[in-house]
Amino acid sequence: MDKELLFKPRCKETDVELEGVGVVRLRGLTRVEVKTIGEGVNDGKDMEAQALAWALVDPQLTVDEVRRLFEVASFGEIQLLNETVNELSGIAGLAQKEAYKSAG
Repeated sequence: MDKELLFKPRCKETDVELEGVGVVRLRGLTRVEVKTIGEGVNDGKDMEAQALAWALVDPQLTVDEVRRLFEVASFGEIQLLNETVNELSGIAGLAQKEAYKSAG
């Protein structure tokens, strides 16, 4: 086995259709990203925008741009994106906060 393969990014990706907008590409979060989110949540920070900013492959958005998206998108649309990221990250079905806490 080539050990360098262990160090190459390999998070799953998928496309998600946003009705009336188009297709976005998302990826799963790395363990370090999930842990960072968990630490932020434990410190009382809202990490949802950061998580989605990391997960958006195309288009790439900053945290501030994701916050702008939150202002205009429906709850269901954002929920779909978050659930997809959780599934791609391997934490689907777990309470988001618990998943982040257990990543440490």
